[in-house]
Amino acid sequence: MLNKFNTDLGLLIIRIGLGIMFMIHGYPKITGGPEKWEMLGSAMKNFNITFAPAFWGFMAAFAEFGGAICIIGGFLFRPALAMLIFTMITAATMHYVNGDGFGGYSHAVENGIAFLGLFFAGAGKYALKISRR
Repeated sequence: MLNKFNTDLGLLIIRIGLGIMFMIHGYPKITGGPEKWEMLGSAMKNFNITFAPAFWGFMAAFAEFGGAICIIGGFLFRPALAMLIFTMITAATMHYVNGDGFGGYSHAVENGIAFLGLFFAGAGKYALKISRR
């Protein structure tokens, strides 16, 4: 019983910690407006996607800020993590292609790994749940 409590408490701590950090990281992006979103979305060119860069940039900002809120609450947990994993893959690819070196892309890779682990582990006991009647 204590082991399950420790696991759920550990997941909560990770969710709150990563969630707060990504809210702080994503806030300037979500409030940056269309110019900021277009700059962020231009990273999609690394996947040969050149249309609607402002849309892709907004989605990245939304994934970071809105996804962080979902992670903290454990609400829509896996969809939020899926968006964040895709965003981290895109960010890591952008930094790699730009020649930023390991220090440039490692942050995105590390967070992507953490998000992937959480995707499989789940939110744990201390999460908002959708009740089905």
